Amino acid sequence: MMRSHLQILLFSLTFLFSVNAGAQVWKQHLPQAKMLGGGEFRWWGFSIYTARIWQQTPNKDGGLDQSASFALEITYNKSISRDRFVDSSIDEIKRLHGDKFNADKLKSWRQTMEKAFIDVKSGDQLIGVYLPGIGCRFYSQQALLAEIPDEIFANAFFSIWLDPRTKDSNLRQQLLGNNKSTAAITGSSM
Repeated sequence: MMRSHLQILLFSLTFLFSVNAGAQVWKQHLPQAKMLGGGEFRWWGFSIYTARIWQQTPNKDGGLDQSASFALEITYNKSISRDRFVDSSIDEIKRLHGDKFNADKLKSWRQTMEKAFIDVKSGDQLIGVYLPGIGCRFYSQQALLAEIPDEIFANAFFSIWLDPRTKDSNLRQQLLGNNKSTAAITGSSM
């Protein structure tokens, strides 16, 4: 009896530590990262997700330094399929950038995102880490999902949240560091 309780306790502790360690796997690239800002994205009154920006070295005003690595952490409050996430991302990139990216480039990025992203349910997290001059990495709570060595894609993708023309300008300001920064991530230069 005592042995089975010890086995259950050992299993529970192992599971707990592995979940906590996995939730922060992205921090190996930004080990001293601190949260700069965050907020909630709502659509027609429904909470879709909360988002937070993490960075090691913010700009002189304490906001997002767009020339340095950062992480965008999204915690979902509802289930969203990978296909819906990919479709919405492509639609937003097209809305923000017009004809800047041709159909072949968008098709290539769609295929990249289909391989990189997963279906999410309430409570799940996806984390994107922007790596200037390199591209980006995407993580779930447990593991690296994809490394995308395409800085143009990374700029376009993160502009969905950080471009001044984003659908939720209030969330953008909260992410940039509670209105401390007016940095503009437009997908054209970072």
